[in-house]
Amino acid sequence: MSEGQHRGQDSESAGTGVTTGALARRLGVSPTTLRTWDRRYGLGPARRDPGHHRRWSERDIAMVEEMGRLTTAGVPPAEAAHQALKLLDPEGASRRAPEPAAVPRQRGPARAAPVPSPDTFVRRRRGLSRAAVRLDAPTMQDLLTDAVESHSLVTAWQEVMVPTLHAVGRRWEEAGDRYVEVEHLLSWHVSRTLHRSATAPVAPVPPSSPAASAPLVLACVPGEQHSLPLEALSAALGELGVPQRMFGAAVPVEAVSSAVRRTGPAVVVLWAQARSTASVPLARHIADTRWGVRGARGRSVVMLGGPGWAGPAVRGALRPTSLREALAQISRVRGEGAPA
Repeated sequence: MSEGQHRGQDSESAGTGVTTGALARRLGVSPTTLRTWDRRYGLGPARRDPGHHRRWSERDIAMVEEMGRLTTAGVPPAEAAHQALKLLDPEGASRRAPEPAAVPRQRGPARAAPVPSPDTFVRRRRGLSRAAVRLDAPTMQDLLTDAVESHSLVTAWQEVMVPTLHAVGRRWEEAGDRYVEVEHLLSWHVSRTLHRSATAPVAPVPPSSPAASAPLVLACVPGEQHSLPLEALSAALGELGVPQRMFGAAVPVEAVSSAVRRTGPAVVVLWAQARSTASVPLARHIADTRWGVRGARGRSVVMLGGPGWAGPAVRGALRPTSLREALAQISRVRGEGAPA
């Protein structure tokens, strides 16, 4: 890079500020997310020159960085925006955002936000489905990111991502191979959104019970390649700061057993999408696996996730029917209150 380019960049950062696109790349979010924060919460650049791109000053950047930190910690977006404005611009906070309740600084379950109307989710699903059929990757990513930012990861998964994936899957079944590429592209962007939603490091929360400090083991059963629901659980647990070990698709029996013995998990989640991959003997084997030193051995609680587990029950196993229910059951095992 030339000396002139360096001077130009320095001037942009120090004098005129940075553009929305440059700031989005710097923070690792989409430009749509920044525009949404500006439109809904007044969390935008103070300087707006007519006829030019909006420029973000260092103070503006500090506010959106604080917004990102708080939302990652589980604070509802409206409250996070007010707190960010109040911390860095006390006088402007009262003008630019409404006064919500006090915002908790410690990471933990977020307070319930107002429930959107069903039409809101219908519109989001239609828009995402149309973008997927057009193979419009940028629009898909923006729509998915905005859904998470607006409604929380759990709600976005249950009300937007899953129904759209099912709808695209039905089209594929009805039209032969015509929509294979649509389903693959949509699945990739859903996976990408889930991973990005739980990548920010956070300070650990002091455990309220011994089980709260033990990690979880998440694994698809042998032969099971459908890992998206398990990725959603992993991302949601990551938002809550729950320690975990995510092993992904088609994990051999020996590998799961070894991981359980080596880590002593409070809960082992076994995902099976199809009846052909679900193995009751495997679930019973994991439930009977003991770990720890002699004289102080323990057993993990087994959670059976996915439609493949319909059929014979496994004594003592948890059987959630949704992501939100899985989080509530895990919280109870770890000696915590159920997340909002």
